[in-house]
Amino acid sequence: MSKSLLILALLGFLCVAATVSAATRIKCASTTSTQNSGLFDYLLPIFEKKTGIKVDVVAVGTGAALEIGKRGDADVVMVHAKNQELKAVKEGAFVNRHDLMYNDFVIIGPANDPLKIKGLKSALEAFKKIAAGGGPFVSRGDKSGTNTKELAIWKAAKTDPKGKKWYLEVGQGMSKTQRIANEKRAYTLTDRGTWLATKDKDKLEMVIVTEGDPVLFNQYGVMAVNPEKHKNAKYKEAMIFINWLISPEGQKTIAAFKDKRGNQLFTPNAK
Repeated sequence: MSKSLLILALLGFLCVAATVSAATRIKCASTTSTQNSGLFDYLLPIFEKKTGIKVDVVAVGTGAALEIGKRGDADVVMVHAKNQELKAVKEGAFVNRHDLMYNDFVIIGPANDPLKIKGLKSALEAFKKIAAGGGPFVSRGDKSGTNTKELAIWKAAKTDPKGKKWYLEVGQGMSKTQRIANEKRAYTLTDRGTWLATKDKDKLEMVIVTEGDPVLFNQYGVMAVNPEKHKNAKYKEAMIFINWLISPEGQKTIAAFKDKRGNQLFTPNAK
């Protein structure tokens, strides 16, 4: 009898432990840039130590991350396509969106810069020159925030690159896209955070050819999945995470994240 009671007690303890564990885990759908840059590896242990909440990250393009959130397969979303984010909030898929941080996009290309783009301050003019010179140009082609920005620049340049021999859509994350561009000696658009965090590790023989254009500003936002749409969403825990990220402590932690050379990869700007 005592052995049976012991087994029952042990089973009860394991059930309680599993319940507690499940209650303190949330899922964050985010972009590949926040993962590739190492930001989550830096931030999440600090947050978990402070709150006991573990954040499981699904790193995909912004478009895919938004769809994951809309389906209720995540609790919080951190992406970088503000117009799409605001539209999704208006539609009721998400609540409590906040600007979180920013960096910028840069155009990178072969070190010898065959199309002589280096030094151009206008992303529009750089894209026009790439098109006129026949590229090659590697696109993420994955409906990510970076891909959205890239397509907006092509549109402003009055150029439709799709189907052109010099334009390659790879359907990959930022780090992989950079490596493909490097192999093909092509140009591509990337976010500065991923570029700084991976260029040495991946031994990329590329350089920044265009930077500093205001159009290349790259805003990141964070928001919770609407619990009224998805009853299984862990809204309370998601808001603890969001409120920490936009708090002075969270913003200071983001600002302190740097690469091995001391470059700050993201600038916090939560209001």
